[in-house]
Amino acid sequence: MITVCFHGAESTGKSVLAERLAQQPGWAWVPEFGRTYCEEHGTDLTMDDLLAIARGEAAAIAQVAAARPDLLILDTDQLMTAAWARKLFGQAPDALLTYPKADLYLLFEADVPWLEDGTRLFGSAEDRAAFAAQARQVLVDAGVPFRTIFGTWEEREAEVRACIADVIATGAA
Repeated sequence: MITVCFHGAESTGKSVLAERLAQQPGWAWVPEFGRTYCEEHGTDLTMDDLLAIARGEAAAIAQVAAARPDLLILDTDQLMTAAWARKLFGQAPDALLTYPKADLYLLFEADVPWLEDGTRLFGSAEDRAAFAAQARQVLVDAGVPFRTIFGTWEEREAEVRACIADVIATGAA
């Protein structure tokens, strides 16, 4: 099983594209646990909330992975939760950095229009850029393989499909 994680700032198309791609035979998708958590508990998050999100994400990943799909698409993981921790609290607990990592991370740039959905926090151009930089830095600090996704919605989907095809063909990021 190959695991690909979508990573990046809010409102960059990760969730929509992850759900769309999961329609491929043999591919599965783990929805963003943090979104569900915030819809139920609100967006005034504490560090304990972020740790709970990380545990919930791990449980959701384990549940979907148990079916052993050929490709598992994660709509974020604990490294994205670490980016949230750094953005909100200036630091990320080590616990967020010790979870298993995906085979490949796709870092979605914040170069598409912001769409408010009731759970998003960083809509200004300045906030989006800062959060996007934080998301990138988490991947660099974790030393995981990643590729950057940018452009129009159509260009993003084409590039993601190409990246996934590459990782499937080679079995490596």
